[in-house]
Amino acid sequence: MAAGPATLNLTLGSYTQVQDLTHTITPETPVFPGYPPPEFETVRNFEEHGFYAQMLTYVEHTGTHMDAPAHFVEGLAFANELPVALFLAPLAVIDISERAASDPDAQVTPDDVLEWETENGALPAGAFVAMNSGWASRIDDPEAFINLGDDEALHFPGFHPDATGLLIEERDITGIGVDTLSLDFGAATSFDTHVTLLGAGKYGLEGMAALGSVPPAGGLVIVGGPKFQNASGGPSRVMALF
Repeated sequence: MAAGPATLNLTLGSYTQVQDLTHTITPETPVFPGYPPPEFETVRNFEEHGFYAQMLTYVEHTGTHMDAPAHFVEGLAFANELPVALFLAPLAVIDISERAASDPDAQVTPDDVLEWETENGALPAGAFVAMNSGWASRIDDPEAFINLGDDEALHFPGFHPDATGLLIEERDITGIGVDTLSLDFGAATSFDTHVTLLGAGKYGLEGMAALGSVPPAGGLVIVGGPKFQNASGGPSRVMALF
């Protein structure tokens, strides 16, 4: 299903609008190949029990979700161990949707980062940098979202490891996010972007929604990260204030 509520008005300091950046998880939510789909079982109902409750079964990395450092680097922080101060950050959105429309293997490159700064100024300290590739529009078509090609490779956009390295080594970021299944682009043969980002103790968000509805600069991202034992990540409620 599409993202949650549309942009809503509010008054909170200098921010006047809030946008949900989270997809609703359903049994049809696209998942990384090899993962089982989410399962929902009603375990309490009004007729028999007087209230309603579900049993949910899903892999941590389902829907709009967090990748914690421990997801790829043994010994680093689990999601439940990350400081909550990291879950509020200046939001920078790099839009590659025009390029991705004709090239599903498009990646955020160092040049994209530098172009963003030319147009919007230097990335603020502690920024969370998100890729808007337009891929979120495919969420209701799992086959198109996963986009497995005739070559048996996945084809969707992501962050190039060089751009990730620049953001880690030459900028002060909190994390990065994508509107696709993976921080690495789909056809990658190794997880270099994951290892670069998570190995630096940062976190990533995958499967973000509605990034085209927020400005490229000046916003604030709020991440309701998972907090259960030894979480390599988990579904997260993500929103932007601007």
